[in-house]
Amino acid sequence: MADARELAEFVEDQLRGLDGVRKIPMMGGWIFYYQERIFGGIYGPGFMVKDTAAARAAMPGSEPQPPYSGARPMLPVTILDDRERLQAMVRAMLPELPERRPRARR
Repeated sequence: MADARELAEFVEDQLRGLDGVRKIPMMGGWIFYYQERIFGGIYGPGFMVKDTAAARAAMPGSEPQPPYSGARPMLPVTILDDRERLQAMVRAMLPELPERRPRARR
C-alpha cells in the first residue's frame, strides 16, 4: 500500500457487506467504526484493531504494540487479505467494544 488513504480504501472494501462500518480521517490516519463503536484504525504501523478476546482468537500470532508513542497497545491485523475472516472478527469484536460516549454539549 502506498499510503494511509489507499490502505483505508482497501480495508473499507474488505469490510463492505458489514452494515454500519465507516471511517473518518484522524491526524494523518483513519479511525474505523462498526455500529458506532471504534474497533480499529490506520496508524504508522498499518491497520490495527483493539486488543480484544475476539481479535486475539482470530489472529493468534498477532502481538500487541502501541500504534504511536504513549498509546494503548493494539493488534496489527494479520488477516487483512481474508475478507470473510476479517468480517467475522469485526462482528465478534462488537460486544467487547465500549459504546461511543455522547458528545458534550456546549
